Amino acid sequence: MIHSTAIVDASAQIADDCEIGPYSIIGANVSIGSGTVVGPHVVIKGPTTIGANNKIFQFASVGDDPQDLKYAGEITHLEIGDSNTIREFATINRGTEGGGGITRIGNHNLFMAYIHVAHDCVIGDHIIMANSASLAGHVTVGHYAILAGFACVHQFCEIGEHAFVGLNSVANRDVCPYTLAVGNYAEGKGINKNGLRRREFTDDAIAALHRAYKVLIRQHGERSQAIASLSDEAAKYAEVARLIEFIEKSERGVVR
Repeated sequence: MIHSTAIVDASAQIADDCEIGPYSIIGANVSIGSGTVVGPHVVIKGPTTIGANNKIFQFASVGDDPQDLKYAGEITHLEIGDSNTIREFATINRGTEGGGGITRIGNHNLFMAYIHVAHDCVIGDHIIMANSASLAGHVTVGHYAILAGFACVHQFCEIGEHAFVGLNSVANRDVCPYTLAVGNYAEGKGINKNGLRRREFTDDAIAALHRAYKVLIRQHGERSQAIASLSDEAAKYAEVARLIEFIEKSERGVVR
């Protein structure tokens, strides 16, 4: 299942049913799980661990050195879970010593052509990064988030679960879960109602999130008072409680 023109380091661990395409290069300390297909002209450097049933298309660069001027050749890692699709010319870098030493990617994600995941990012499950979307270093992306084409996220930002960052948008602050963020710089545009309905959130939960969003994001005033006014909603709806928790823990501030 390994093409005769592929170059595979002797230390690489490749499951017996993997496919490695023509002219691909699999470096030292790379582990690739069962059922994963690596297309032609792919470069994978280690230390990198790739799980089962992933598909990596031609010309992708996975696990190369971080693009950080402080990086001085330290041993750092990339971990990729199961059932991810990594399309053409995607670049996914290993971590840095100062950022914890590891870039982590979960399961069932779609990374379209030309996306970039920088060092020390933490990516959840079921995420879509459309063509040319980019994450700077130390970015966290929650489950089911979507980044539209050419969307960019500033370093150390967090994109909450089920959030949507629009076409050509630049998120320089945290994007709350369940919300829409659009523009350069990104501004909050309300609750991601269509996305939540596709994920089978109830109408009551979506309405509660909409009410909480108006209180927490659109209105001015003391945050503590706004949060206190939502205590009943938070007790009834886990989604509202999560929105409040995210805002309280945000270190960069949230997109408003």
